[in-house]
Amino acid sequence: MQGIGEMFQQETKYDRRRMPGGYLDLKSKPEIYKTYPEARQIKLSHEDDLGKLSVKEALQQRKSIRDFARELSVSRQHLSFLLWAAGGIQRKEMGFEFRTVPSAGALYPIETYLVVNNVADLASGVYHYNIRQHVLEELILGDYAGQTARAALDQGICAEAGVVFIWTAVFFRSMWKYKQRAYRYIYLDAGHMAQNLALASTSLGLGCCHIGALFDEEVNRIVGVDGIEESVVYMSVAGHPGIIT
Repeated sequence: MQGIGEMFQQETKYDRRRMPGGYLDLKSKPEIYKTYPEARQIKLSHEDDLGKLSVKEALQQRKSIRDFARELSVSRQHLSFLLWAAGGIQRKEMGFEFRTVPSAGALYPIETYLVVNNVADLASGVYHYNIRQHVLEELILGDYAGQTARAALDQGICAEAGVVFIWTAVFFRSMWKYKQRAYRYIYLDAGHMAQNLALASTSLGLGCCHIGALFDEEVNRIVGVDGIEESVVYMSVAGHPGIIT
């Protein structure tokens, strides 16, 4: 008897003999930017020369960091760079906005939320990254370090790191075009963003670690999404390394 994962893998394969048919309803194409119009906006900087390492050096030095110096704040400039590197707008050409990461069909289903524990000049709380405007949207203030760690299967790094990145997927953005195979692409897209975050963190001398073990609905409640149309798919932490073993 096949498990759910095995069935999904088999049923979403492309086969020349039975490719999915139909057409794209361009009128129903979903918006690829999510915003919170009522939220207070916090401006982010546009830094061009923060990272001092070459791509080769960042690749050689990248490692998963699980010990953080919780007393050291992540700077606003560094956070701005990390957000941009992980999925911000890279350039604008011919009326299109190209991002720092690839996405299947340029549909960009992944949204970025933050749980801020210790960022200089930024109150602790939950935020959403508004990509188009390159600003943070303040969702709710307060200390969510312990709650976030519990939701990540009690992984203390979520309470110790300066900031927790919570990646959610707005599923219909990809399903509009790719139907059930969209789920494959959604997780690939999240991986692209997380790797950019890891390399950007390394280039700044920060530590980073990615988290796939989590209680989905507990994380969804922290960032305020319904778990059906939009749900967490991945998490990452970033901050100043502590004792590295």
